[in-house]
Amino acid sequence: MEGSADTEEPPLLPLALSRFHISEEFGFLLPDPLVGAGCASPSACTGEREGLTELPAPYRPWMDIAHELPQLITSHQLRSRVHQMPQLSPQQLRGREELHLAHLVLSFITMGYVWQEGEEGTVQVLPRNLAVPFWEVSQALGLPPILSHADFVLANWRRKDPSGPLEMENLDTIITLPGGESLRGFILVTLLVEKAAVPGIKAIPQALGATLQGDEESLHRALEELAGAIEAMREALRRMHDYVDPEVFYSVIRIFLSGWKDNPAMAHGLVYEGVSAEALAFSGGSAAQSTVLHAFDELLGICHRQDCAAFLLRMREYMPPAHRAFVEQIRGALSPRHLVLSSGNARLRAAFNRCVSALAELRSYHITIVTKYIAVAASKAKARRAELNRAGPAVGKAPSALEDKGTGGSHIFSFLKSIRDTTREGMIRA
Repeated sequence: MEGSADTEEPPLLPLALSRFHISEEFGFLLPDPLVGAGCASPSACTGEREGLTELPAPYRPWMDIAHELPQLITSHQLRSRVHQMPQLSPQQLRGREELHLAHLVLSFITMGYVWQEGEEGTVQVLPRNLAVPFWEVSQALGLPPILSHADFVLANWRRKDPSGPLEMENLDTIITLPGGESLRGFILVTLLVEKAAVPGIKAIPQALGATLQGDEESLHRALEELAGAIEAMREALRRMHDYVDPEVFYSVIRIFLSGWKDNPAMAHGLVYEGVSAEALAFSGGSAAQSTVLHAFDELLGICHRQDCAAFLLRMREYMPPAHRAFVEQIRGALSPRHLVLSSGNARLRAAFNRCVSALAELRSYHITIVTKYIAVAASKAKARRAELNRAGPAVGKAPSALEDKGTGGSHIFSFLKSIRDTTREGMIRA
């Protein structure tokens, strides 16, 4: 088993994206599985070769369960299937792509196992035959043993037509959970938001280099690229309304993104049998685990309030280590804010402020999405529970433990409004 948790720190500048496992085409998205399978380019692969949408043959027991997850969970059979699963060693996995796919598969199986019976039927122990290989794969990648944004979105995609575009109609997920088309839409719209960020990611090294060199014209071009990318991210996020049903997201999908840290439904955490006798606590999947906005915040010198900053810093532990290192390198560099302030260049200041304004608007729009898919949906679910309670014993209850929290464990609205407001404070006044 070959690990990929890079410990060597690349030099501060130039920031070569490839050193941080960042693609000039896909950004933070983990490599197109078909390309990762040894194809020189997507067009060089045939549709017959699925590449790294499948693990090697020894890991067929994992893949068989993973491909049946929605049916196994809804029929309440997943836990018994996991108990029958052989304990496999990850030693035969080769390279980052196989390790990331194994982490994706094992994280989805784990979430299904824990939440199969809802928040009132959770387990206290993850069985050894799942916990040990999941832990070992996680250690090799430098990721926590739970479903994260890196699994759910960054590694969970394939193109139906390998030579076709990276667009909704040509995309599909590799592994899924209950939630049907709404789950597919949620994952793939989030993926397209990540893809929209790519020009902005590519502008980061240009902006930092221009700042060091005092090159105002190059910095202006980089900031314009960044602002355009952030605006495109917001447009991509709008598509959530077209593909995701709020009731399905809140009542079916959301629980499978929930973790066992800061979650009343699993207040004592989860014992990973064969790994630790003590229960461990990990946060669930969260948009705060996406490297994109961390990188943009650091570049623009956005400073969040202490409690929010502490939560965001903890979320970096859920990023692939190379992506986390990229954010830290930006943090250690001279922010373009300094050149904008010292130059007195009104055109440069306007480009910088366009970036900050676009980032604040993106965060405002995220609040709109969360209001629709969590707050309003929670209110409707609560009303349904009241009706069911009047009618008799509740059946098929929607989860309620995280009504006012994100799946990462934050108090969601106070957190989102705070980071939106501190982003606005990053504007440079004339």
